[in-house]
Order: sequence, then structure tokens, then C-alpha cells
Amino acid sequence: MSYNLPRDLEEFRKVVRDFAEEKIRPIAFHLDQSKEFPKEIVRLMGEMGLMGIPFPEKYGGAGLTNEHYAIAVEELSRVDGGVGVICSAHTSLGT
Repeated sequence: MSYNLPRDLEEFRKVVRDFAEEKIRPIAFHLDQSKEFPKEIVRLMGEMGLMGIPFPEKYGGAGLTNEHYAIAVEELSRVDGGVGVICSAHTSLGT
């Protein structure tokens, strides 16, 4: 059984992973300790289109698939569970 993802999904994973490593990991411990909401991180995720991944572009979403959404939540949560939940709750509950 092969678990290789299509190239577009792997490229998307790399973009989200790089973002998480560069922007979130350095402040993750601080966010957890201070119980601070990461407003700047959420703003950046919005600019990247991560806050509306599976919704059509005509409604302000990214027009991507549920697979993209799952990958984004996985990669964000790998670095900071709270940030992953913010993305997930916004997408699944808020929109």
C-alpha cells in the first residue's frame, strides 16, 4: 500500500510546514504559557488562505479540497495544537 500523496498536496504540505516552523514554532511555548491569542499568526494564516481552505473562491475561500484542509490542520497542530485548533474551529465551526 502506498501512502504517497499527489504532488500538489505534498507541495501544499511543504508550504504549511515551512510557515509553521518559521512563524509558529519560535513563539509556541510563549503562547501556551501566556495563554495569548496569536492574532498576528491568524492574520498571516488568513493572508495565506488557510482560514477558508475548502470553500469556493466566490465565497472568499481558497477553493481547495478537504485533503488540503486536513493537511493544514495536521501541519499546524504538529507545531502548536492551539493554532491547529484555531484553524480547525474557524473552518469547521465559524464558517
